[in-house]
Amino acid sequence: MIDILISDLTIITMDAGRRVIDRGAIAVEGNRIVDIGASVELVERHQAERRLDGTGMVAMPGLIDCHAHAGHGLVKTMGGDDGAVWFAACETIYTTATSVDFWHAEAHLSALERVKCGVTCGVSLLGGGADIMRTDEAIYGDHHCQAVGDVGIRSVLAVGPCRPPFPRRFTRWQGDVETSLAIDFADQLRSCSDLIERWHGADDGRIQIAMNLPVFRKADIDVEPAALAELVEQSTQARDLGRNHGVRLTQDGHRDGSIEIADRLFDLLGPDLYLSHCIDMTDHEIARCRDSGTKIVHNPSAVAAIMGRCPVPELIEAGVTVAIGTDGAAPNRSLDLFRQLSQCMHYHRTHFKNPRYMPPGKVMEMVTIDAAKVLGLEDQIGSLEVGKKADIILIDMEKPHLYPPNMPLYRIPYFANGADVDTVIVDGHVLMEGRIVKTVDEATLLAAAARETEIMIERSGLESLLDTPEGFWGNAMYPDRS
Repeated sequence: MIDILISDLTIITMDAGRRVIDRGAIAVEGNRIVDIGASVELVERHQAERRLDGTGMVAMPGLIDCHAHAGHGLVKTMGGDDGAVWFAACETIYTTATSVDFWHAEAHLSALERVKCGVTCGVSLLGGGADIMRTDEAIYGDHHCQAVGDVGIRSVLAVGPCRPPFPRRFTRWQGDVETSLAIDFADQLRSCSDLIERWHGADDGRIQIAMNLPVFRKADIDVEPAALAELVEQSTQARDLGRNHGVRLTQDGHRDGSIEIADRLFDLLGPDLYLSHCIDMTDHEIARCRDSGTKIVHNPSAVAAIMGRCPVPELIEAGVTVAIGTDGAAPNRSLDLFRQLSQCMHYHRTHFKNPRYMPPGKVMEMVTIDAAKVLGLEDQIGSLEVGKKADIILIDMEKPHLYPPNMPLYRIPYFANGADVDTVIVDGHVLMEGRIVKTVDEATLLAAAARETEIMIERSGLESLLDTPEGFWGNAMYPDRS
């Protein structure tokens, strides 16, 4: 007797042969896929505790978001589209205006959004803006991991030190009582170590920790020798903490030759490292990523992707593994990876003025099996195969924008969105069915998110960033605010 049998659906396996099985079925026992093939055969072969009817649906591996930010779910669109204002607001909010309840509510909200969009595994940096990491104390990461565990998805929480200089001021809230503290590099590194020891591999392996290290550019290293030596020493300590514990390393925001600096000065490149954004890479940097096994995460809807281009086709042709990330829900994006598939295709086709770039199958690989490789989980997730973890999403194809009922390999990357996901299974557990989330009460989570946002705005004094800015209506371009 197996636990779940999903029958009578189309299966996009993403296995080595990229098989597509029409009128297929998937058998799940415990947290693993134990059989996959023709529905008529599996129905005869297996008795199941639960039978899910997949008529009109397509099964895929759960989607994997390789780069996003914790905290961003509650600061969406603040400041309109003024990036400088939003970045400054993030620093104020994350360091002075948020309690553990904020980080708990935001993690609940973002994990819920991911489930509703078919994202079964996601990376979240514990902070953002200009490398503001909420690792002054481990309790913030504890609450993030607890909340994600409530929802039931897989999560990689990336923790690490802030960008220098140190010490940095953080405010801790207990009710209405605030305490301001000076936090140095060693304080943050201790918190990161605590989080790795407590959470890496927790919840039956569904929660993992990664180490995020700040990115340094030419201006950052054009300093006095003693200051540069301190940067190198701090980066080395953070790198070694991650590697000694066997966790992945990541960096956010590479551009303008910073990958060459990470390689030459900080000795970071390697198969356990994945780098986000990576715009305007040089040929030398592409070659070094290939030779070192370093992975790249492309974020096609990010502001960085407007300011420069991540050379995704060139990286893929060079043999570098590239995944796609949402870059989080803010300032003006979402955690819906389906949106990124279409954007990625059009982004690079427009650059080359050639519609042959980035076939739909490639972008689907970039949020499934290639994304699993980035996280070092390709032997567990990223494809639907016997022996792999049962991370499965069912997409309802019986919708006008997905009809007529043919060519699902094209229908999904071109037309599907997160709202088309009907059922989500992670580790053999049904988290959502018929678009109803089973593990948490959505209304309760939404109410908590609204409440914590109101408290954060009052504490930060940033009410004006909710106003509609000048130039919003009737203009082809916002006025210059500099």
